[in-house]
Amino acid sequence: MDRGPQHRMTAVPPGEVTLSDRRTRRSWTVQVAGCLLGAHPVTRDLYAHVTGAPEDAGGEGRLPVADVSWWDAVRFCNALSLRAGCTPVYDLRPDGETVVQDTEADGYRLPTEAEWEHACRAGTEGPRYGPLDDIAWYRENSGDRIHETGARLPNAWGLYDMLGNVWEWCWDVYDAEVYGSYRVLRGGGWFDEHWSCRASVRRRSHPTFRVDDVGFRLARNAG
Repeated sequence: MDRGPQHRMTAVPPGEVTLSDRRTRRSWTVQVAGCLLGAHPVTRDLYAHVTGAPEDAGGEGRLPVADVSWWDAVRFCNALSLRAGCTPVYDLRPDGETVVQDTEADGYRLPTEAEWEHACRAGTEGPRYGPLDDIAWYRENSGDRIHETGARLPNAWGLYDMLGNVWEWCWDVYDAEVYGSYRVLRGGGWFDEHWSCRASVRRRSHPTFRVDDVGFRLARNAG
């Protein structure tokens, strides 16, 4: 059994969520199955333990891991699945550009953006699940730095840092016709203004992109 840093998963009930895109002014409704979602973004401690990256010696292991690409995140999910004795979700093809997802596998994965927004809202309908200064680290209160996970209030389903602190990679391609392989980012980060830290905000980036306010959160199929 792997006795390294533990990562708590929280049950997210099934439901329905309406996604929207400001650029295209399009909206669409998605039925979301129940799933498990990380109560916090993946931390530096857990990421280092699973990948073999240098352990943090400065007492900052509870910070969300950042400077990770979408590719880094899916590789991490597979590595953690193997450590946990689960079936990896992702088949990374030899061309280095293609990933096939096994939707029936019991391993760790990235959330879809519909799962992410449904979980972020936790039954609420407004732009945020609480007052922003109480639930998120963003430009006005972060002191221009990342913060430990779980220091702000969670939403009604027990999920922390869904808004602010770090943007989170999702599985989905953003808009293949316009942006090719760019993937979806959600949630806003410690350097963002308040308008970026809303449940509906979508951002995109190339899957190889790494920057100090982008991390990710784990998901698994329920049951």
